[in-house]
Amino acid sequence: MADRLSLDRPITRNRRPALAAALAIGMALVVGGALAFEHIGGYIPCALCLQQRTPYYVGIPVALLALLSAAMRWPAMVTRALFLIAAALMAYGAGLGAYHSGVEWGWWEGPAACGGGAVSTDAGSLLNDLNALRPPSCADAALRVLGLSFAGWNVIASVGLLAIALKGAFAPAQ
Repeated sequence: MADRLSLDRPITRNRRPALAAALAIGMALVVGGALAFEHIGGYIPCALCLQQRTPYYVGIPVALLALLSAAMRWPAMVTRALFLIAAALMAYGAGLGAYHSGVEWGWWEGPAACGGGAVSTDAGSLLNDLNALRPPSCADAALRVLGLSFAGWNVIASVGLLAIALKGAFAPAQ
């Protein structure tokens, strides 16, 4: 008993639950911000903007599982695998954001589905076309803050969250 309460023994903490919580909260804040800009700010997302949300929608439950795994002290391999899955999702998200930023800056073409959509020349369907909501072109940045569009900020957020996930996956056991 005295050995357990020794004051000179270093305190060890499992930091993985905190990393998993930071990862889940960070992902929720990023996708929540995107949803707020859409529903409160009135910004209509393009097709690539919507695709960039998918890694977050999938990643939040993965990060929460990593939190549960770390807090319950499941086998380290399980926790590390969950962090690696989250890291892969954030790497994919960063890649999508970089691709979208390149489309916005005109460095390369976006996918065909990213156009503003053509209006029909058929007079019979012209009224239907007026009522149809078309997403904006992926080449047009809705807003730039400090020179970066939403896609550019997504790259920064994804890389930051990727770093947290990799730290959770590869940090030495405590």
